[in-house]
Amino acid sequence: MSDLRAELSETIDEAEWEWLIPHLQRDAVILVSLNLSLLDVGEAIANDNIASVQKWIDQQFITKPSVEQVGIWNSDRTKRFNTLIIQPYVLMQEIVG
Repeated sequence: MSDLRAELSETIDEAEWEWLIPHLQRDAVILVSLNLSLLDVGEAIANDNIASVQKWIDQQFITKPSVEQVGIWNSDRTKRFNTLIIQPYVLMQEIVG
């Protein structure tokens, strides 16, 4: 495991939707599909791996939250997400189950 990957893996944490709203308001939230590893996406962004990131954007595996998703999450502000901060972004991935 690279030093960056190890460092990033230690910073993955859970957050409630309520805590993420300020980041959404500054347009810094990126939603990561459950099809991807949050750590892989964070590492690709941190390393400026444009090819991988663009592929995931094209496949809609990483997106901005939709108005519909935000509406659902606003109705349950304690909904939890796995998060990873890659300045200036906050990567988030729904916790299901």
